[in-house]
Formats: sequence, structure tokens, C-alpha cells
Amino acid sequence: MKLFGLFGKKSREKQSGKAETEAGAAREEQGKQAEEIGEQTDAAIQGAYSGMRTEVTDFDGRVLFVAKLMDLHRNTAQLYQYSESMLSPEDSPVRVRIRGYNDNEKKAVHMEGVITPKPEYIWQVNELIVTKLTNERAFFRLNTDLDATLTAFNGIQSEEKTCKLLNISVGGALIGSEDKFRKGNKFMLRVKLLEDRPPSVMLCQVLRVVEKEESQFEYGCQFLGMTEDEQKKITQNIFEAQGQQKYGS
Repeated sequence: MKLFGLFGKKSREKQSGKAETEAGAAREEQGKQAEEIGEQTDAAIQGAYSGMRTEVTDFDGRVLFVAKLMDLHRNTAQLYQYSESMLSPEDSPVRVRIRGYNDNEKKAVHMEGVITPKPEYIWQVNELIVTKLTNERAFFRLNTDLDATLTAFNGIQSEEKTCKLLNISVGGALIGSEDKFRKGNKFMLRVKLLEDRPPSVMLCQVLRVVEKEESQFEYGCQFLGMTEDEQKKITQNIFEAQGQQKYGS
């Protein structure tokens, strides 16, 4: 009985060792698959969010600066400043909220992370997480009531007319006018966002028409054909005008 018991024990130990080896191999395979999925997810996020214009704020909602989100990798990234910063290097590291707009998904992307300064107006982001996606159409939208002009294109003739800039973002504007336009019409918008700066000039296309009382119309427009430098310039102007509204000039 003792001999059979010994052989039985060795057999059970052999089977147990084999099972552990197989379980270990399975765990290793699952780990590889999880890593591959993580890399694929990371690549998808990088492709979707890299290059986004973002607004960086503190947790009280104070706008710190505007930047482009670059070099995403899992929970790290870099922010390339578009505007002056409300922070100094002595303030960092600081936990911030980062809000951008994904053109492909047509959603606002809300993130949080810890930023520290680097040379050349770049900020390193660590502990980066996406907190939510919302169906907001745009961002950096600044409410205004500024006199502006628009020049419509009608064949070979053009005429400059007065209008009101009701709000503006880096991607478009809401314009009030007595003149009637249709969806798809294009015109050149000229407006002075800051008193000490030259007027901003943007090519616009009407996306939405809202008829108001007393023959007034509101037009939701998108900007067309803006270069990277032009986008950066309009973003800087919007940011500074927003800062003047919030904190005074």
C-alpha cells in the first residue's frame, strides 16, 4: 500500500506541475494579448487625439494657456503652447484639466494630468487620463458683441456690410446680420478682437441659419482654409480676449 501510495503521489505531483506550467503559459499568452491590445489602443488614441488644440485650465476653471497636444503615449504627452501662460515654472508641477476637440469623432475630449515645464514653451504631461467625452460641437467659444464687417462673394461683385460678431471659437463664429444668406454661402469676416491688434480676417461658410425677430438673422459659420499659423494666431487672440473679459485688461 505504501508503494502504490508513493507512485500515486508522484503521479499527482507530475500532473499538478504540468497544470501549473500550462496555467503559466496561458497567463503569459494573456499578458501578451493584453499588451498588444494596449499598444493598439494607445496607437488609436494617439491617432485620434494627437495634434488637438486644447485649453488647459486649473480646477477652478481658470484658463492657464492654450496648446496643441502632441506625442501621446499611454499616460504621457506634451503640450506645445499657443498662447501666453498664466503659470510660471515655480508653480509646477501642477495638476490641470485639459479640454480638446476631436474633429473625427465630433466630440469634446476632457482629460486631466500633471504638467511640468520644458524648454521652448513645451509642457510635459504625466498621469494623463481621459475623464469623459461630450457631444460639444466646439471649444474656446468666446461670447462677444463686437462690430464687424463681412464681404459676400456674388459673382464678380463684392460688397462689405456691417454685422455683429456674437461669439467666436478657433473653428468658427456666430454672426448677427440684417442681410439674408443661405446655408453654404461664403463670405470674408473682418473683426478687431483686441484694440491693440490688427483686425482678424477669416473666410467663413454658413452652416446654420436662424431667423430672429425684426428681420434679423444669426449665422453659425465655420472657418475655411486656415493655415496652422493662422489658427495659432486666432487662438492667441481669442485666448487674450477671453482673459481680458475674465480678469480685466
